[in-house]
Amino acid sequence: MPFPRITIRSDQMGGAPCIRGLRIPVSTVIDMVADGLAVEEILALYPALQREDISEALRFAADAVRERELPLASNH
Repeated sequence: MPFPRITIRSDQMGGAPCIRGLRIPVSTVIDMVADGLAVEEILALYPALQREDISEALRFAADAVRERELPLASNH
């Protein structure tokens, strides 16, 4: 699945996935969503972001998790 709004450059933010070449890592956006910030709040904090950037960051994160085998905690 292509993610045209996500860029990964070794010379920017240590190669972390970022939004549209900006120095805003996808993980920062995901953390804000997880902390309960509304889209409007995120856009106010980062005026360079667009609503579509947040949606694509969420899809990118979901795809990244889907592609990995995650260890499950034992309930024993």
